[in-house]
Amino acid sequence: MKRILAACLFSLSLPAGASAQEGLTHRIEALTRGTQWQLVESPELAFDTFHPQGFARVGNSLFMSSVEIIEPTKKFPALQDGFDRDTGKGAGHLFKLDGDGKLVGQVKLGEGTVYHPGGIDYDGRWLWVPVAEYRPNSASIIYRVDPETLEATEVFRFPDHIGGLVYDPQSHTLHGVSWGSRRFYTWKVNEDGSVADAARKPEDLRTLNPSHYVDYQDCALLEPGKAACTGITEFRLTPEAAPFGLGGIDVVDLKQGKPEFQVPVQLWTDKGVAITRNPVLIETTETGIRLTAAPEDGQTRLFVYEAKVP
Repeated sequence: MKRILAACLFSLSLPAGASAQEGLTHRIEALTRGTQWQLVESPELAFDTFHPQGFARVGNSLFMSSVEIIEPTKKFPALQDGFDRDTGKGAGHLFKLDGDGKLVGQVKLGEGTVYHPGGIDYDGRWLWVPVAEYRPNSASIIYRVDPETLEATEVFRFPDHIGGLVYDPQSHTLHGVSWGSRRFYTWKVNEDGSVADAARKPEDLRTLNPSHYVDYQDCALLEPGKAACTGITEFRLTPEAAPFGLGGIDVVDLKQGKPEFQVPVQLWTDKGVAITRNPVLIETTETGIRLTAAPEDGQTRLFVYEAKVP
C-alpha cells in the first residue's frame, strides 16, 4: 500500500522554487463534462485527519491543513452583531506527509476563536496558511510556515474570514478568498515577506466574485495571474432533502478576480461525498492530469484520479 501511494502521489515533484507546472492551465481548460477520470488508488491515511482543508506540495512532501472541531458552531435564530452563528471551539493543524504518505510532522496554528485553517499555497520558500474563525464575515490570521522546520510566523491579521490563499511570485501579490469565495482580496508582499497594505480597509482590497457556481475550498497558482480553485456547490431537491454536492474546478483570473473557465467534476466517494469537497492537488502527467483529493473527514482516504487530456 505505501509503495503504491508513493508512486501515485509523489512521483511528480515540482522544481525547487516553483508552485506552478508548465501547461497545466491548458490541460485543465481541456477538461469537459464528459472527461473520463480513472481511479488510480485510494489509500487511507494512518492518523486522525479531522476536517481537511488544503493541499500543497513541497518537493516530495505533501502538506495538508485541517481543522479539529472540538465544539461545533451553533446557528443564531437571528443575526447577532453581524454574525449568523457562534464561534464554536477547535484547533487548527498543518500536517506534513513524507513520500510514503506517513505523517512526519505537524504544527498547530491559530489562537482562541481563530482556529479554522483554509486552502494553502507554496511560494517556493514559504507555505502560506490562513486561519480564521469558523463563521463568515469574521476574522483571520495569515501565517508563513517554513516547510522544513514547520516554524510559523504571523504575517498579518484581517477582518474577514479568509478561506484560501494563493501567492503569485511574479507580481509579489498574495490573493485570498473569503468564506464561500464570494470575495477576492489582494495584498502586495514586500521582499522581507511582510504585507504592506494589510491595514487598508477590506473594501479597498476586494473584488466581488461574479460567479456563484462553486464555493472554493482550495486554490493553487497555475501560472502568473492564474489559479486553479476547487470546491463544491450543494443543492437540495426539496427543502427537507439531504444536500447533494457537485464538485468543480475553476481557472481564476487573479488580476480581475473572476473565473475564466469552469468545469464540473462528477466524481463521488462510495459514501456519496463529492471528490472536490475538501483539499485538492492538481498536477500534470505525461498524458494529462492527476487529481489527488481528501474529501472525507477523520480516517481520511486519499483519492488519486487521472484523466487523459491533450
